[in-house]
Amino acid sequence: MEAQIQNFGQTPSQLLIEPHPPRSSAMHLCFLPQSPLMFKDQMQQDVIMVLKFPSNSPVTHVAANTLPHLTIPAVVTVTCSRLFAVNRWHNTVGLRGAPGYSLDQAHHLPIEMDPLIANNSGVNKRQITDLVDQSIQINAHCFVVTADNRYILICGFWDKSFRVYSTETGKLTQIVFGHWDVVTCLARSESYIGGDCYIVSGSRDATLLLWYWSGRHHIIGDNPNSSDYPAPRAVLTGHDHEVVCVSVCAELGLVISGAKEGPCLVHTITGDLLRALEGTENCLYPRLISVSSEGHCIIYYERGRFSNFSINGKLLAQMEINDSTRAILLSSDGQNLVTGGDNGVVEVWQACDFKQLYIYPGCDAGIRAMDLSHDQR
Repeated sequence: MEAQIQNFGQTPSQLLIEPHPPRSSAMHLCFLPQSPLMFKDQMQQDVIMVLKFPSNSPVTHVAANTLPHLTIPAVVTVTCSRLFAVNRWHNTVGLRGAPGYSLDQAHHLPIEMDPLIANNSGVNKRQITDLVDQSIQINAHCFVVTADNRYILICGFWDKSFRVYSTETGKLTQIVFGHWDVVTCLARSESYIGGDCYIVSGSRDATLLLWYWSGRHHIIGDNPNSSDYPAPRAVLTGHDHEVVCVSVCAELGLVISGAKEGPCLVHTITGDLLRALEGTENCLYPRLISVSSEGHCIIYYERGRFSNFSINGKLLAQMEINDSTRAILLSSDGQNLVTGGDNGVVEVWQACDFKQLYIYPGCDAGIRAMDLSHDQR
């Protein structure tokens, strides 16, 4: 074996399961249109479909884990009343011959509503009944869906825990303690092969804890025997107020977090504080954070203000818009920023300088959450 390695070399183990964004070669451009108007060629109209759930509670979280190799490619939605739905995704949109494209599904719409929700038959398998702390405003930060769509992590419980639920049965599978006050936000990193990823929880106690999600055992922590009391990988300190938003990038090994007021902080995943991202004088109240593996960090502050920082703390660009933004999202290559808010309009921007690239037709209500399918289309 050693002689073979010396002669021929050795294949490293696979790290990531999500494909790297392609370089802009002609071949790639035909499969994965990376231009901001990547949506134009698909159909003549902008809105492909509308999914209306029978429950009238606002949808507050959307997770599109749509890779074709998953057991259930799906778009998972969660409402304010904590009713979730696993809506199957059909990989129909795309060019013939592109990965995941199949002719027999081509007449389907891309999303099929969760049958248990659609015919109101299995709502008990989809309703999270555990009580959330009265003072928590349920928003997109309260939920994380694992990369295989099989588990939802939810925070905001009165007992200072966050909890893991199976999306198949709706049953509670793990309760994780560690914070001294109510957990206010959760985030997950991109997934490695086998489904392992980092989970970060932020709390009113002004700290964040970094946890390891084991894709093999489907629990927080490495050891299924001690799943009752998993230990966090790191404690991240430095904020003075309740943590309200966080983003974690495993590839860069960084966690970027924002508290109710004050600068956003950059920590390594080992727990060291690297730097504070100081906004300008009106950028004191961070609300949303998105980080790309290219090292760009987009922060949305209260009252429509956006900043783009490099990971080294340099302020690269700023803008102000007349919308109370509720959701921001970077495309997988980090080039495009998608925003949506109370005005009900989804807008696409160039991430580096906030140049506006595209505006979709308005929705008939405010936008609470967004996600992109794996092919970025």
